[in-house]
Amino acid sequence: MISPVVSLVAFVVALFVGSLAIYLGASVVTDEESYSRALLTAFLGAIAWAVTSWIPLVGSLLALFAWIWVINWRYPGGWIDAAVVGFAAWFVAFVILFVLNTVLGLGVGAFGVPGV
Repeated sequence: MISPVVSLVAFVVALFVGSLAIYLGASVVTDEESYSRALLTAFLGAIAWAVTSWIPLVGSLLALFAWIWVINWRYPGGWIDAAVVGFAAWFVAFVILFVLNTVLGLGVGAFGVPGV
């Protein structure tokens, strides 16, 4: 059985990875450099994803739309900028997780960045 402390540490690390990915993506695309904004965006994006992804047939597409909507709502720019921030965040999270999981063998995920 996994202890609550291990679960909490995994959640914090995953939230940190997701927030860092969104922070880096947003700082490149929108020049917004607030880690606390990225942290809240990752958390709200994960909630939006969880609320919509279970819907049959269109859940994944609707969840992606909801996640990009959260980024669009939280950062300046339009839908295209939000989609670029989302793609950049996904790519950054992928690279971070590759290092953490393959090189260091940690086995963590990214909270707030779907599909990684």
